Amino acid sequence: MRVKVDRELCSGDAICSELCPEVFEMDDEEKAVVIVDVVPEDAEDACRDAVDSCPEGCIEIIEE
Repeated sequence: MRVKVDRELCSGDAICSELCPEVFEMDDEEKAVVIVDVVPEDAEDACRDAVDSCPEGCIEIIEE
């Protein structure tokens, strides 16, 4: 599983990086960035929670 963030929609709430710091962090512009190529298996549930919790809906899951 991979994820991507639409930075145009991200408002910097940082919910994703709080729920799943293994996958997301905030950059200097206070926008979410994905820090892994593939979501670690043990972080998939937290990552899905982060996607579901994003108020802007700017995170997309890419199933492979």
